[in-house]
Amino acid sequence: MDETILLQRARDGDERAFRTLYAEHTPGLFRFALRLTGGSDAESEEIVQETWVRAVRSLDRFEGRSNFRSWLNGIAARCAAEAARKSARFVPNESAVAAAPAPAHVEPAVDLERAVAALPAGFRTVLLLHDLEGYTHAEIADVLGISAGTSKSQLSRARARVRAALGGGS
Repeated sequence: MDETILLQRARDGDERAFRTLYAEHTPGLFRFALRLTGGSDAESEEIVQETWVRAVRSLDRFEGRSNFRSWLNGIAARCAAEAARKSARFVPNESAVAAAPAPAHVEPAVDLERAVAALPAGFRTVLLLHDLEGYTHAEIADVLGISAGTSKSQLSRARARVRAALGGGS
């Protein structure tokens, strides 16, 4: 069924339509949240749950300017940023990440995942939204409440840190 129809039915209280949307979008939303949290299943599950709670509350305000998946990812990015601020958890600094040798048996994709997970939350979010999800800097700015220039700067710095962590210099 067309997603626009599902969205309208979900807005009208059709539980079956909502369940269909939930089933279609939750796996990708979880993978995105997993990357935002640096690999924490528990935090990712909480972000996905909070994303859906907020989405349900504001479904009637979804205007369709972006696709539904992008809208959900934007909510998830804000939830992850709020969770990171609340927890004030330790994030390794870039020198510790660059200095830590990777075991010889680790696959390059795992090294990349670790390098991305070690980024500060803001850098990681912009990198994932831009490079993985395909958002433009204007869309990222809108979703995160930052300027497009800040998005560009954070993306550049995030990429430099990932290159450094992977031994490619900066």
